[in-house]
Amino acid sequence: MLVALTGGIAAGKSTVAKMLADCGATIVDADLLAREAVATGSPGLAAVVHEFGSQILTADGVLDRPALGRIIFDDEGARRRLEAIVHPEVARLSAEAFAAAAEKNPGGIIVYDVPLLVEAGRKAEFDAVVVVEASDDLRLHRLTTERGLTQDEAASRVAAQATNEQRRAVADFVVSTETSLEETRREVQSVYEKLLALSGS
Repeated sequence: MLVALTGGIAAGKSTVAKMLADCGATIVDADLLAREAVATGSPGLAAVVHEFGSQILTADGVLDRPALGRIIFDDEGARRRLEAIVHPEVARLSAEAFAAAAEKNPGGIIVYDVPLLVEAGRKAEFDAVVVVEASDDLRLHRLTTERGLTQDEAASRVAAQATNEQRRAVADFVVSTETSLEETRREVQSVYEKLLALSGS
């Protein structure tokens, strides 16, 4: 069973992913795959350099993320060109990861930790969607106190993503991280048991 785990920035998705792993799920992390897609020596990085030039590399030949970020930040066309390179690579790597997980644990729950599921319109690819949710106020507080962002930086990152309402619209299950860790853990355990029931495991 292939399950998407999504949520807004600072909603607590990584915490919930760890809890699902503790329950027995296999976690595939989209962010890690996105890094692998443009790792040094990869075809993905070669394609990005071909598109944007060698100024996006450090002296060691590693992708200079801040330099690339400056190019694409205010240029939607450039961002789309980057996505056209990276997204197919991530799709290929994720398909390989799903196949390996299914072979290792037949009939198990595979959870794809994917931040921008709603924005990318990918709900249909999954058997179920779990949304991790916290209020905008709490997420802003976490971004400023735990990640050191200014209030404006935090607000712009939250505003750049789908809203809680948009994520709820695609959710089969919603896990709140507004309560204690133990309460969240109980909620996650309950969701996992329901996923197992749905999968027939």
